[in-house]
Amino acid sequence: MVLAQLGGSISRALQQMSNATIIDEKVLNECLNEITRALLQSDVQFKLVRDMQTNIKKIVNLDDLAAGHNKRRIIQQAIFNELCKILDPGKPSFTPKKGKASVVMFVGLQGSGKTTTCTKYAYYHQKKGWKPALVCADTFRAGAFDQLKQNATKAKIPFYGSYTESDPVTIAAEGVERFKKENYDLIIVDTSGRHKQEAALFEEMRQVSEATKPDLVIFVMDSSIGQAAFDQAQAFKQSVAVGAVIITKMDGHAKGGGALSAVAATKSPVIFIGTGEHMDEFEVFDVKPFVSRLLGMGDWSGFMDKIHEVVPMDQQPELLQKLSEGNFTLRIMYEQFQNILKMGPIGQVGLLSNISMIF
Repeated sequence: MVLAQLGGSISRALQQMSNATIIDEKVLNECLNEITRALLQSDVQFKLVRDMQTNIKKIVNLDDLAAGHNKRRIIQQAIFNELCKILDPGKPSFTPKKGKASVVMFVGLQGSGKTTTCTKYAYYHQKKGWKPALVCADTFRAGAFDQLKQNATKAKIPFYGSYTESDPVTIAAEGVERFKKENYDLIIVDTSGRHKQEAALFEEMRQVSEATKPDLVIFVMDSSIGQAAFDQAQAFKQSVAVGAVIITKMDGHAKGGGALSAVAATKSPVIFIGTGEHMDEFEVFDVKPFVSRLLGMGDWSGFMDKIHEVVPMDQQPELLQKLSEGNFTLRIMYEQFQNILKMGPIGQVGLLSNISMIF
């Protein structure tokens, strides 16, 4: 799992601090140095790490703490809050509204998983009651329209694209116009992958943005990008109004620290993370539970959300009624086993690998 190594290193640093008999300046510095080293090794930008260390030292002033204070708890809380601050720019992302046409434009580097993420985003909202549609404005990559067409057909989502038209601006404008007339309330525009050295592609991205006037621009970022993440994300932010970030390939073994840097560069919140190739391997990102999992504390809210997803709410009162009457049949047991199987591998059920630490 991406960032698992970082989480393990931070957890060990906190554990070593907790084992110390007396918490003094030396123990605090050792703990912070260990965390700093772990963050830098995971490709988090140096300036972010330095600022975080400075802020923690300002908050945790051991000389000013009275004798009765739990110093370990104060230090842990300060580290937790600073990690949350890196990942949370403090402003919410645009949220599409049902019944009102919203245009969402996806941008990102080549190979970041943008086209697959477009379909996952559409599929997620389709399950929640939206009417999504996909527009392929990627004329640069061979096979991009075929890939989007295949994904959209599999998810039963309408799509628009062209094999003959080579101008992405024209395709994007026509697709958005068509789906607005057909009363779709979430129109997703997939654009060509590009990096900051390609001035022509950045200009094309600006033109597509001007033609479609998106309500939200999402920057899709591969979690394995490394130290280049900050500069690349900043280049996108300077060209179009990036309003949210989606991090992909979180099921890999990359260091993943670049993902933290990208959030700081775009000053935009992470809204989803891709945890696999399949359509439903796509999670809503919530900062505090994510950092909680990173520090080995587990994530009960994510666990409960997963349970509510697989056990329909309308079945719960009926099940409780039967159980309260003492009626537990083989049929009920079979249905409960099926619900557990729907939750997928235990490593993806919100508590991740830290589930063993909780139990």
